[in-house]
Amino acid sequence: MDIQGLRREYANHGLDASELDADPVAQFRLWFKQACDAGILEPNAMVLATVGRDGAPSSRVVLLKAFDARGFTFFTNLRGRKATELADNPRASMTFPWVDLERQVHLHGRVEPVAAAETLAYFKSRPYGSQLGAWASEQSQPIASRAALEARMDELRRLHPEGQVPVPPHWGGLRLVPDTFEFWQGRPSRLHDRFQYLREGQSWKASRLQP
Repeated sequence: MDIQGLRREYANHGLDASELDADPVAQFRLWFKQACDAGILEPNAMVLATVGRDGAPSSRVVLLKAFDARGFTFFTNLRGRKATELADNPRASMTFPWVDLERQVHLHGRVEPVAAAETLAYFKSRPYGSQLGAWASEQSQPIASRAALEARMDELRRLHPEGQVPVPPHWGGLRLVPDTFEFWQGRPSRLHDRFQYLREGQSWKASRLQP
């Protein structure tokens, strides 16, 4: 396979400073809606990158579950690798790869836990199987077989009927509070449009970056 020959000319859109909202969260909301309207598979899927105590980076795809002026929220097992790394180094990045729209959004910032009430409200909204799954999985730990995991789920179904699943003490929400945003729009000849927002006190400053 000729990997070097795989290329696509990005020519569907451009991005000018005059089009940008002064608030990067409002700009994200606009692009997120456009990604949803375009029918992109899992538009809330993002690459979350963290750095462990040993300085080694790791990344994985997770699902964004809420965003507002406070930050960008996801939920996870708090004993898993990503949460453990964030406990050691509470800074992370998020990338939303909306390839079909020839767009990316990058965020960097600090990560903080969400309030217990927010975790409870989201947990109650999850499907029954997902609620049980939060109990069944000792995330990032080895397990002997798939059968062992499914046996654990069967036991949990007996212990916790539908509508009566408590929130696991080791599961909760984390919120990235961004201090930088970058909105990336593909353009022909790899001369992409890139705009970075930097937090300055209570406001934001946007500037164009070279591709």
